[in-house]
Amino acid sequence: MNIVLIGYRGSGKSSIGKKLAAKLWLDFVDSDALITERAGMTIREIFEKETEAGFRSRENAVIHELAGRDNLVIAAGGGAVLNPGNVEALRKNGKIIWLHAEPAVLHQRIEADTATSATRPNLTASGGLDEIKTLLTQRMPIYKSAAQVTLDVTHLSIDEAAVRLVSLI
Repeated sequence: MNIVLIGYRGSGKSSIGKKLAAKLWLDFVDSDALITERAGMTIREIFEKETEAGFRSRENAVIHELAGRDNLVIAAGGGAVLNPGNVEALRKNGKIIWLHAEPAVLHQRIEADTATSATRPNLTASGGLDEIKTLLTQRMPIYKSAAQVTLDVTHLSIDEAAVRLVSLI
């Protein structure tokens, strides 16, 4: 069985996922990192050269591949659950956990990550906090329906979140 972490960019899927995997003696895989490694490009470059549709096609292939493996903690890209087929594939052999955080906290975390602006595209014309609020409004129902467990990580450290997830699993 896999543990799948979903949520918006900056929610801690990768950081918490690495800690959780270590605590559970599982392997950790970040779907976005796998996509960029295989493409030899950043997500921003994939969006520029192949558009969002090209990125989503790569993402779907990676999600289905990871869903077919076992004993993983998977950090799924923030938009991976927009495709119902991805959710279905991940559920077959996994428990899906939504890491939720308040928009202002997500914005702070994203801004604090200096690599984000160089490697990740804006997904709306506005960018920043407005983008986060807009996309969260659209994605929240999808995250809620995809997740079997939800953890609010707004005020939790990486270690605190990993400990809570172990008890929830």
